[in-house]
Amino acid sequence: MAEMSDNNLDKTTIIQQAIASCCGAIITSLFVTPLDVIKTRLQAQSNPFPKGKCFVYSNGLMDHICVCENGDSKAWYKKTGHFKGTLDAFVKIIQIEGIKSLWTGLPPTLIMALPTTVIYFTCYDQLSEALKSRLGKDDEHIPVLAGSLSRFGSVTVVSPLELIRTRMQYRKLSYKQLYTCVSSKVATDGWFSLWRGWSSTVLRDVPFSAMYWYNYERFKKMMCKEVGAQEPTFFIAFTSGAASGSIAAVITLPFDVVKTHRQTELWESETLKIPQRDCTSTWAVMRKIVAKNGITGLFAGAIPRLFKVAPACAIMISTYEYGKSFFSHLNEKMNQRP
Repeated sequence: MAEMSDNNLDKTTIIQQAIASCCGAIITSLFVTPLDVIKTRLQAQSNPFPKGKCFVYSNGLMDHICVCENGDSKAWYKKTGHFKGTLDAFVKIIQIEGIKSLWTGLPPTLIMALPTTVIYFTCYDQLSEALKSRLGKDDEHIPVLAGSLSRFGSVTVVSPLELIRTRMQYRKLSYKQLYTCVSSKVATDGWFSLWRGWSSTVLRDVPFSAMYWYNYERFKKMMCKEVGAQEPTFFIAFTSGAASGSIAAVITLPFDVVKTHRQTELWESETLKIPQRDCTSTWAVMRKIVAKNGITGLFAGAIPRLFKVAPACAIMISTYEYGKSFFSHLNEKMNQRP
């Protein structure tokens, strides 16, 4: 792969890395979104969402807070259906509503997920290369540092956009109204108000990325050594991605629970005009969850998170590595031409 090539001319360029991550992001979304659409529909069926309530929707690349709309049943998550379980819902949605319904809600979330994923993966590769020349090729700190910094950057860039997107989705604002809304918010609460909920996202995503990349690079190296491969195959990348994603998902689960809790509380307080409670810091929310549900409360939803994160990580990294490998070999061929 690009990282293992000694010839700098054969290495993938930033543009090629961006294209590879973009393709990986689209493929991941196409596979993972139907699972979350079904989960949300089942959730809405057993416990209908009232107006102004929030739920978390994921396309495999990032989570989005969705604020429930008015009482009409046009919203995709409120469509009537009597599903007995996941498989039954999958079959009935395809039969009654058509296969396209399994990807409802995807286009608006992809608009933000694609640039975030491109920034994240491209920055990781660029930082890795820069750190390798400084610290040496085999330094174990490189994936941790590159993973943490690239995730920190992508979360910081996308945080205000997520806030604006949620507001736009709920209030059905035009761009002019949105500009007025955002500028008045900045005038009242300052620029930092656009990054509300940022700290809980960083606390979850930065440690996740540090652990994910550290374990991924280790598993990849071990498996390549085991089978005597010079560069990771699709299977090696897929398996390493699933394993490292699972480990990181379980360890960072308490921060995921807190992030979801804080973001839904933030949006419900805005839309339902409930005054914001005092305990909004991450640690205060953690203490509240432990007091109410015990330590196990911080690990609620471990199985659903694993089912979502493991395949998403596996599909994303294997398609990304495959894309880079393709471009690396293409560059090699181009450079060998007389």
